[in-house]
Amino acid sequence: MRPRLLDLFCGAGGAAMGYHRAGFDVTGVDIKAQPRYPFTFIQADAMTFPLDGFDVIHASPPCQDYSKALRPLVHRSYPRLIDPVRDRLAAAGVPWVVENVPGAPLPIQGTLDGAWGTELCGTMFGLLVWRHRLFETSFPVGSPRGCHHVGRPINPYRRDNDAYWGHDHSERPFRAAMGVEWMRRDEGREAIPPAYTEYIGAQLMEVLCGQRS
Repeated sequence: MRPRLLDLFCGAGGAAMGYHRAGFDVTGVDIKAQPRYPFTFIQADAMTFPLDGFDVIHASPPCQDYSKALRPLVHRSYPRLIDPVRDRLAAAGVPWVVENVPGAPLPIQGTLDGAWGTELCGTMFGLLVWRHRLFETSFPVGSPRGCHHVGRPINPYRRDNDAYWGHDHSERPFRAAMGVEWMRRDEGREAIPPAYTEYIGAQLMEVLCGQRS
């Protein structure tokens, strides 16, 4: 029987797909409808949705107000939810993961005060995307290797690299490089590659196996 994972602020399911590949039964929750979410989906407020009945909880709270790259482009305020989300997950009593962008108050490695975290990039998994994301966890976690930034990544905000794009400017090549081909344009821009959470999920499985032994 697969362990049950709750995917809060789930979006279109980039994180969910990685956890599914790692062996989890995933349920997604988002305040917005997500018609292309590939697993069980519930439209609800992630900050009030009941957390009981799940073996693991993942949360990707809004990143816009933490992102150094997006901040100059965003013309309205977004909530900073990492602290209340972390407190809520810690009180649930099961392993948890919080994901966000560089600039968010999450550790990029284990710290002396007992926090655990890692920073992942597409190049660590052989992907043609430089998409850095931070993961804070309730358990020790590491990175597979360092970033390997060579060549030129596929970037949805640049349309001048025909060597990668060919003549297809629909962003399908970018979504294919990310591994989120089922998504649409804006969904893909906000997603994380499933490779990240497949890697985190494999370590989660070891934690759960240790708890049961």
